[in-house]
Amino acid sequence: MLESYKVTVGNIEFILVKGIKYTDTDEWARKEDGIVRVGITDYAQKRLTDIVGVELPEVGARAKKGEAIATLESMKATADVYAPVSGEVVEVNERLYEEPELVNKDPYGEGWLFAIKLEDPSEYESLLDDVAYLESVKRRHH
Repeated sequence: MLESYKVTVGNIEFILVKGIKYTDTDEWARKEDGIVRVGITDYAQKRLTDIVGVELPEVGARAKKGEAIATLESMKATADVYAPVSGEVVEVNERLYEEPELVNKDPYGEGWLFAIKLEDPSEYESLLDDVAYLESVKRRHH
């Protein structure tokens, strides 16, 4: 299990996980044997509040780093989810169609969104670590 810790930016307390990667658009990415599992960060799900629906990519779809690939619907807004790396979508979390609230309950675990077969390892390595992501959140929060 990866180590996690709580931080607060403004009035939002959220969890960060060490040893995974992040994007400036609030996705997290965890590499597992050449597959990158993707979700949204705890910070992002707290900003969205109650997630009531998801649109996930189809297995076999082509993901391009930085492009919108999924959508989350909350009581407040609809938010795009961007691919943190390029490659083929090899798995989606179908439980979310019935239980979209898993994204709120367990964003780094059972609330993951999709998995991409990594084509270019340098794309993964160029993502943010937890410290850089926290700085990104602070910059955007002000």
